[in-house]
Amino acid sequence: MTKRILIFSLAYYPRVGGAEVAIKEITDRIAPSDIEFHMVTLRFSPADAPEEKIGNVLVHRVGWGGSYLDKILFVPRAALAARRLHKKETFDGAWAMMSYMLFPLVLANLKIPYALTLQEGDTEEHMFARVRVLPFLFLLRRGFRNATAVSALSIFLAEWAKRMGYRGKVEIVPNGADTQKFSGPKIAHEGVVLVTSSRLVYKNAVDDVLRAVALVPGARFIIAGEGPEEAKLKALAHELGVESRVEWLGYVDHTRLATLLHSADIYVRPSRSEGFGASFVEAMAAEIPIITTQEGGLKDYITPEVAWPVAKDSPEQIALQVKAILSNPEATKVVVERARQLAVQKYDWSLIARDMRDKVFARLFHGV
Repeated sequence: MTKRILIFSLAYYPRVGGAEVAIKEITDRIAPSDIEFHMVTLRFSPADAPEEKIGNVLVHRVGWGGSYLDKILFVPRAALAARRLHKKETFDGAWAMMSYMLFPLVLANLKIPYALTLQEGDTEEHMFARVRVLPFLFLLRRGFRNATAVSALSIFLAEWAKRMGYRGKVEIVPNGADTQKFSGPKIAHEGVVLVTSSRLVYKNAVDDVLRAVALVPGARFIIAGEGPEEAKLKALAHELGVESRVEWLGYVDHTRLATLLHSADIYVRPSRSEGFGASFVEAMAAEIPIITTQEGGLKDYITPEVAWPVAKDSPEQIALQVKAILSNPEATKVVVERARQLAVQKYDWSLIARDMRDKVFARLFHGV
């Protein structure tokens, strides 16, 4: 008998980040006859349909579209929308994508089992100790405590659930990559090209890469992403004298990322904090060397066997690793091949979807 799950997610397609990609990749791989998914999300623009089917998810958007007031009122509106939908559809379970989505889920009080997935990339302090969050922390704790199932991308994030009051088993289900889509031949280009696909925020340390580029003569740096730090980063590139070697692509649709990776020599994102980092697995599948830190969830899989780790806040180490990769092509091939095998054997989305269905969603229906 088909089960129904209601997803709570702040954003969804066409606005795409790691969490949104994960939802679609997972739900698309679960048969509609097995689980029927609905979603409550924010209507970011009047151009966004109030309701539409995307893959195996029937998306219900709340709000007028585009106003700041919409974001402020999202939690109570989403809770009310969830209650209306539940009366109509009778959901068997709910799924909160990231911890803040516990706010509307708890307020909706649907009295059905629910799962929480921890996808956060920021620090624990940023998530739970900010002034605007503290007055409502009791709701988050209640949401963690009463969850039927919790999945986390990494051991690092699993510890959050325990500290927030969850007493059950936390399932470690990482993000992944469509390994077939990201595999393919390299695209010819001139010179040395570094690339990152990152939100332009402090935690992703694009500033450290710019400083490293200044230490590697001739290297070019392509940045796919947008965010609040963009103006500051462009000013830094000018100050360092590397602005002519930096290309700012802005937002790049996820479907174009494979081509972008195949057009570069090294993927660099020296994260200051990271819950998991699906972009690194995509780079592994694309067979491109990776330079990053081992912060947060990265320590689960970023090792010298599959990448070139650096300490955070260390442009000098980034520059040295770039030079090491370029000067040792045979050793580089060995590491890149090990990384590709890891992506295929452990992080393909088909494997992730199976684990979410069998280890997380099954607990909503069977209490196991």
